[in-house]
Amino acid sequence: MPALKPMQVDQFVLEYATPRADDIEVVGRELSDRELSLGVVNPRTDEVEPVELIVARAEKALEYYRPDQLFLNTDCGFGCFASRSVNGEEVAFRKLRAIVEAPCFSG
Repeated sequence: MPALKPMQVDQFVLEYATPRADDIEVVGRELSDRELSLGVVNPRTDEVEPVELIVARAEKALEYYRPDQLFLNTDCGFGCFASRSVNGEEVAFRKLRAIVEAPCFSG
């Protein structure tokens, strides 16, 4: 947090789909005055995250961020290794579709 807090940026894009990300509480307590683009699916695995898991991750972030401050995305991108991408088009599409299907925002 000491490195992130003084940054003059409006939005942080952070990975939260893997256990190494730790708990959103750490970031939420310190950076809730900014927008958060929250990684909710892991592009490095073939497993498509259930919509319920994506919603749970977003709801946890909503404990610290207003809905208009929160954006859902993948951790990193699907072209991590351009010459040998981690996932094929079908898996990438299904992961992105799961994000879109997550009914996270009632407003």
